[in-house]
Amino acid sequence: MSSSQALFPFTSIVGQEDMKRALLLNIIDPGIGGVLIRGEKGTAKSTAVRSLVQILPEREVMKNCIFRCEYARPEKACSSCNERLASGEEIDSINVPMVVVELPLSATEDRVAGTLDIEYALKTGKKRFEPGILAQANGNILYIDEVNLLDDHLVDLLLDSAAMGVNYVEREGVSFSHPSRFILIGTMNPEEGDLRPQLLDRFGLSVDVEGEADIEDKIEIIKRRLTFDRDPERYVNDCQPDMNALRKKIAHAKNIINQIALDDDAINIVVKLTTHFGITGHRADITLMKAARANAALEGRIEVTLEDLRIVSALVLSHRMKRRPFEGLCLDADELEKCLQVG
Repeated sequence: MSSSQALFPFTSIVGQEDMKRALLLNIIDPGIGGVLIRGEKGTAKSTAVRSLVQILPEREVMKNCIFRCEYARPEKACSSCNERLASGEEIDSINVPMVVVELPLSATEDRVAGTLDIEYALKTGKKRFEPGILAQANGNILYIDEVNLLDDHLVDLLLDSAAMGVNYVEREGVSFSHPSRFILIGTMNPEEGDLRPQLLDRFGLSVDVEGEADIEDKIEIIKRRLTFDRDPERYVNDCQPDMNALRKKIAHAKNIINQIALDDDAINIVVKLTTHFGITGHRADITLMKAARANAALEGRIEVTLEDLRIVSALVLSHRMKRRPFEGLCLDADELEKCLQVG
């Protein structure tokens, strides 16, 4: 049984629609900026993230590149690929599956960023780099469970790399950089501490999850989990048609998202929403528009509608709103509706 077959299927998770949608939107457009999932234990946070490997699309990358540079974007390639291209070498492409790279809480900065062999550089004048987790994560999903317990300097390093798409390492005057574009996903239990507000804002989307309260849903959760535990391989195989269908839906959305025009009416509504809810800066506006476009693509459309904005607004704006101590992250649904109607 493969490692992915040992995971509970993403398509079989009961409820938690906002969480699942937030994850899918980031796969369709990694430029959204990742997602922070907050909730108590037992709400399928880690299950949902780890099971993404079953539905992730393949990537076309440059062959024989340790950083798996994106084949369609040679201008974003690593120094090694650039040297190969400059020498006139024709680099072949290969298709590789996207993966979920998990960052352990005990990871050191060297383990995350990678290390430079200073002694080798001094002796030979050449750079020798030992890749870290950020190299593995390039083009993939980087998952941090209990992100709120990670050292602040590591969180800063990860968010900076995610924002710039580059990991920069410098030791003793010797520097090296490589592409590091990934989807950052963090999960956390708010009871164990929170993230700094400025770090919260760096996550494109945020969603609060709670345990299912509906009796029928709870019964279904128990049934599915016990059936899976009895024979995981068979259960995953039975869910394969649903997973294949979702994988195709994601691939189609990624193909059409660039066909979705920047609609002036939608942009006006986006600005009105962020202004009304008192959100400063431009990150929220841009992220809200990107998320709306990704949602339209997920639904197979090439235009953004009010429904797209309605669905993604809470995911984008809730964690960016000013709040009092101990106050939860919440976007008033009635206020949102009024803004959309006025728009």
